[in-house]
Amino acid sequence: MANEQSAAAPSLPPLKILLAEDNIINQKVAVALLTRLGHQVSVAQDGQEALRAVETGSFDAILMDVQMPNMDGLAATRAIRNLPDGKGHLPIIAMTAGSGDDDAVRCLAAGMDGHVGKPFDTGKIFALLEQCLLNRQVS
Repeated sequence: MANEQSAAAPSLPPLKILLAEDNIINQKVAVALLTRLGHQVSVAQDGQEALRAVETGSFDAILMDVQMPNMDGLAATRAIRNLPDGKGHLPIIAMTAGSGDDDAVRCLAAGMDGHVGKPFDTGKIFALLEQCLLNRQVS
């Protein structure tokens, strides 16, 4: 799931990240990498769990798998974006095995802020997160 060649995170403070991923091995790899880099990670098994976690918790960003059971990442993102009181206004980065232009367009159309293919490049993930967080501070 992760390409550790570029694991150095840009100048990000420690973040509270929600990882929405149904594959247990991908979960373990991502959690180990993210926590090693100083981030706090909560895991949701599917889109429904991710939605509930955002409704009840507080996160700086979401790493969202696109293909999950019960509620996929696209539907979960749309539901999160529609939450009241600005709860859904946080960076959501898609992680998917699909890396084509069509996949990126679908993810962005659902309300995601960025898209990375699996295995994901950690440098790209952190660059996207940094860009999203900076854009949100400016807006």
